[in-house]
Amino acid sequence: MNWAQALTDYKHYLKLEKGLASNSIVNYALDINKLIGWLKSVNSTSNPLTITHETVQQFIYDTAKKVNARSQARIISGLKGFFDYLVFEDYRTDNPTDLIESPKIGRKLPDTLSLNEIDKIINTIDLSSPQGERNRAMLETLYGCGLRVSELLDLKLSDLYFKEGYILVTGKGDKQRFVPIAPLTQRYINIYKDQVRVHQEAKPEFLDTLFLNRRGARLTRAMVFTIIKNLAKESGVRKSISPHTFRHSFASHLLKNGADLRAIQQMLGHESITTTEIYMHVDRSQLADVMEKFHPRKDM
Repeated sequence: MNWAQALTDYKHYLKLEKGLASNSIVNYALDINKLIGWLKSVNSTSNPLTITHETVQQFIYDTAKKVNARSQARIISGLKGFFDYLVFEDYRTDNPTDLIESPKIGRKLPDTLSLNEIDKIINTIDLSSPQGERNRAMLETLYGCGLRVSELLDLKLSDLYFKEGYILVTGKGDKQRFVPIAPLTQRYINIYKDQVRVHQEAKPEFLDTLFLNRRGARLTRAMVFTIIKNLAKESGVRKSISPHTFRHSFASHLLKNGADLRAIQQMLGHESITTTEIYMHVDRSQLADVMEKFHPRKDM
């Protein structure tokens, strides 16, 4: 088995067996390709079935000189998954990364915006243009429903269940979930949908896509990033923000206002509660309030 064949098979496995999204599969493949490129640079003849722990370890040492600890940890994790797959399929009897430790990295707390900052950014939007109504609806949906940017861009007209108070969101691995949508967010989507989008000529493959660019096609992630960066700059908000910042803020504000962590997990579409906890900015005073309110011995 050569590297090209092994990588192709692995990508099929990630898609069909694991149900991963295309972006995730591309990222996993990048990690394997880094190893393949390094093997070529050192004239190694190792293939996926013969590569040893020592060879992989040397690759990690050389890579560590060029990337930060977080990137190094991601590469190691990607390699572990690849060789676990080879063991699972009985191509190998061992995983050469088993004894390789990832560097210790702390949890990176995400940036969040205050409600006032979110309002400042949204109020900066120029509503005199059709794109303004679209941009307001997008930002209100990002924050109001806690969506990933890919989920926002994949949102379809047929995913809007406003009478029931929900939207159908397609998340990572094409997993779907219903997310509650507030009347205010519904209002801004309806304004865009009924007053702007209805006058656009959508390309055939994007007839059901909610948010369109000027050419009647699906918006790109890069375009949404650019829109938000420019609005933040114009509004005077001096934080480093991205579309994901609105998702972080959604989760943080819900928790601060007393929402249950499990409910937030379901709305965000996280498989693990641990992932949801990373989004939470629980200060110690809030924890003390919880203890004071709920502990059975608080009055003793």
